[in-house]
Amino acid sequence: MAADPTQLSIVRAVAADIAMRQDYDLDAIEDLKLAVDEACSTLISLAAPSAVLSARFVVAGPAVQVFTAVRSKRSAPPDRDSFGWRVLSALVDSVTTWVEPRGDAYEIHIDLVKRSVGTA
Repeated sequence: MAADPTQLSIVRAVAADIAMRQDYDLDAIEDLKLAVDEACSTLISLAAPSAVLSARFVVAGPAVQVFTAVRSKRSAPPDRDSFGWRVLSALVDSVTTWVEPRGDAYEIHIDLVKRSVGTA
């Protein structure tokens, strides 16, 4: 989808639908929706003009993995000391980020894992 804030409702709806289908409780569904929103918002703020934001969801047992990425002119990952990153880290079981060179630009990734309640 376009790396534009107006598209965030789509990715939030997908996250919620997947979590509901996995029988996540209401709090876990909200946590996943907020985490996906924060990850995508962060990437949108770093996106190159006319960039495409990708979000891929994978169900792996009791966990939902979310892989997000966007093309950027910036070579640095998101600020891990920011308030947004702290919120993101609190909402999911794990979050990682990295930057991959892509020709004359970069691709910034944020990956999340959210497990259903009661799993390790």
